[in-house]
Amino acid sequence: MTVFPEKLPFTSYQKILIAILALIQFTVVLDFMVLSPLSDILMKSLSISPQQFGMVVSVYAISAFVSGISTAGFADKYDRKKLLLFFYVGFVLGTLLCGLANSYWALLAARLITGLFGGVIASISMAIVTDIFSLSQRGRVMGFIQMAFAGSQVLGIPISLAIAAHFNWHYTFLAIVVFAIVLGLVVLIKMKPIDEHLKLQSDKNAFLHLWHTFTNKSYQVGFVATAMLSIGGFMLMPFGSAFLVNNVSILQTELPLVFMFTGMSSIIIMPIIGKLSDKFDKFKLFTVGSVIAVIMVIVYTNIPVIPLWQVILVNMLLFMGIMSRMVPATALATAIPDAKDRGAFMSINSSLQQLAGGIAAIFAGFIVKQETKTSPLEHYDTLGYIVATLILICLFFVYRVSVLVKSKTLK
Repeated sequence: MTVFPEKLPFTSYQKILIAILALIQFTVVLDFMVLSPLSDILMKSLSISPQQFGMVVSVYAISAFVSGISTAGFADKYDRKKLLLFFYVGFVLGTLLCGLANSYWALLAARLITGLFGGVIASISMAIVTDIFSLSQRGRVMGFIQMAFAGSQVLGIPISLAIAAHFNWHYTFLAIVVFAIVLGLVVLIKMKPIDEHLKLQSDKNAFLHLWHTFTNKSYQVGFVATAMLSIGGFMLMPFGSAFLVNNVSILQTELPLVFMFTGMSSIIIMPIIGKLSDKFDKFKLFTVGSVIAVIMVIVYTNIPVIPLWQVILVNMLLFMGIMSRMVPATALATAIPDAKDRGAFMSINSSLQQLAGGIAAIFAGFIVKQETKTSPLEHYDTLGYIVATLILICLFFVYRVSVLVKSKTLK
């Protein structure tokens, strides 16, 4: 592997910004991720079929796609702090409606609203990262921010499941709302305006700016690669808890342990992957993660009734592989756009990723079958083979991104 030069240290403000962005991602990821561990509870309490639950997951992604495309042309026209606050407030409102939902249709509508706002937040955060941090720092930054995924499993999901068990699932979303309101106030007070990109704008018309960004051949390579990254998660995760409960005979009370230990392993591996991503070739690291992910996806979707500790071990290895792909791939994607296009690029990139994931969730909902509320899920192993194949195909597109970034860096 090629070793790169010594990396730049973070300033005090950069450290504060990393913490803020990581916590924002924590709330957004938790709001989405909590649907998976609640899948069995929601499907039973609201009499939701696997197809309907697939729609609950996908409507968030599809509405995020619509919102992201609609706002992409404007993403570079405003102070990124103001844009972040606007969409975060909308996200909090959508999550509140999820907590108040009492039927399938109410929950579906609430997820649609949450997606319209929450689905754009990640792209704004990535644009901020690209504005504030150099390429040699972004692997470490992405390692910390992606820890939000692990944090949601170590703290968020077990606490959310405990709240759902002792009260009901509505309070899970309401707890997220309370935390997000406090965090929103921190963003308002601590984050500085991020508006240097406004000096670089050449397209006065927002839609023209969107079109120029979308039709850029180099950017399109990144769009396809990032869209491919999300498909597997959207196919497997929505039915993960239902699979463990109904097929592997894991108790609802044992699910918090599964997610907690899985998250702990991710928290350990994420900073390591981030540092390695800044030190070694990002594509080679992505390839190693992909191989691990392929093996563990097939193992996970075919596990029989086994002891709890073995279920935890399989989950830990699976998510370590998945996260080893996400960090280097995301760091590479941030290096593709020019400064004047970063907001639009990130919005389109995130939107297409959400759309691909939404379609994948719908597709998965039609593959997975369940005869009764307590019957084992059928054809979950089929999803595993499909996801493994898609991971291998994704290697080709991320390779093209890697070549593009290297050529751009040498110019």
